[in-house]
Amino acid sequence: MSEVTEFHNLSHIFISLIGSVLLLAIYYNIRKRFYKVLEEGTTVKRVDRGLLYFSAGMLVWVFSGTWALLANYYQFQQSLTYQVGVNLFSTFNNLFWLLALYYVYDAPNFIYRNEKTVKRIIGLILLTASLTLVLPTMMGKETYFGVKIMVIPDFLLTSFLCLMMGISFFKTFRHRDLKLVAFIAVLVVFLLFISQLSDVFTFFSNDFLNQLIRVIAKTSLVAVFLVLATSWVIQLAHTPKTDEIKIHFLDWSLIELTIPSKGIISQKIDFGSKTTQYKNLLNFAYKRKYNEADDQSILVSYGGEIKSQTYVTRIIDNINSILQLTDENKLERKDLITFIGESKYRLRIIPNNILIDAALLEEFKNKTA
Repeated sequence: MSEVTEFHNLSHIFISLIGSVLLLAIYYNIRKRFYKVLEEGTTVKRVDRGLLYFSAGMLVWVFSGTWALLANYYQFQQSLTYQVGVNLFSTFNNLFWLLALYYVYDAPNFIYRNEKTVKRIIGLILLTASLTLVLPTMMGKETYFGVKIMVIPDFLLTSFLCLMMGISFFKTFRHRDLKLVAFIAVLVVFLLFISQLSDVFTFFSNDFLNQLIRVIAKTSLVAVFLVLATSWVIQLAHTPKTDEIKIHFLDWSLIELTIPSKGIISQKIDFGSKTTQYKNLLNFAYKRKYNEADDQSILVSYGGEIKSQTYVTRIIDNINSILQLTDENKLERKDLITFIGESKYRLRIIPNNILIDAALLEEFKNKTA
């Protein structure tokens, strides 16, 4: 075993193990401190397991590093068995990290909170794992034009994962006003992609450079995950408590809103010509206050009561625009409207803190009857 390979394998194991343990510790601390925010609601428990899956993915790296260490020690690193093991570990790593993106708010829409996509992802992972087992028996370690055929399925899946992670991290950190971190995260994910090339293309044969890129990418990715966890803590700390938010519908297009933690105290908001936004908000409030627990949500999708999430986001954007809130106090969609699964959303405000003028309520009932 060369010293470079031994150094990489050992550093790979300990970096991944430390990163996994740190993410687990942060996750359980967050669960303990922000239990009510994470599991609010009366119908569907909302538990954000994103960090848990990122941690599980790094734990897979620990097993992968141990596998490589054993292969080099017992000198079977050139065997098909070793390569199949490497591909399977990589496939399971991809599985956990793609599942983690399900909980990342700024992930592409077809992944975030989309249960159908999760099932498809699991199916894709099973297919990749099957090809990883079948191709070596059919083609062995054959290469064509410098390309190792048996690792192509896993490489394509990893490339897709890197693309999704790059987009998700960039949007997440930019949204949280960490623009420099956003660009660094994209660079780290790109390095992670580059580190896979030597497994596929035989002309990437510089062992020292390949192992150096892997160590840098994995160490940096741990740092990115920790910043992601920290920014999540800050976001949760600034999320208004459900019992502090009060809303009073005074007249058509006119509401009075109170959110003390955001510096909003009995401020009147006139939606003016934005009647669609106002009606959607009133509909959310009506269902939350008067319907049974199982019927307090609105389906937001093509064919639902609200056709697109854009209409939901515009409610919050309009409130921020009218109140001219500072960047620190600006409302996010998650502050007022919560996702409860299967494309369903409902108002976060508790029913007792929702007031609707009697005449307005009667008029609303007549219009929706």
